[in-house]
Amino acid sequence: MTLSIRKNDTIIVISGKDRGTKGKVLRVLPTTRQIVVEGVRLAKRHQRPRTQGQKGQIISREMPFSVANVQLLCPQCGKQTRIGYQITGDVKTRVCRKCKSPVN
Repeated sequence: MTLSIRKNDTIIVISGKDRGTKGKVLRVLPTTRQIVVEGVRLAKRHQRPRTQGQKGQIISREMPFSVANVQLLCPQCGKQTRIGYQITGDVKTRVCRKCKSPVN
């Protein structure tokens, strides 16, 4: 299953407790239709000491959430937009629905 959001895209969260937050996509999980975004949906996780003498710690990690809660930020016009597709010959490219510029 393919998603319109890809790794390294800049997105904005449109629903949930982190609404309005902008970030970069770190991972895409297409089978569950989820993504991991830098600095969004942080959760505390306990980490055990790895070697003797090292202390355990509590770290913050980004957790996956649904791709339906985000929209792409167009690199050209800077607005949140849906993604359209343009087929030229045998090449399919993603385009911004507002300014019609290609999204890489």
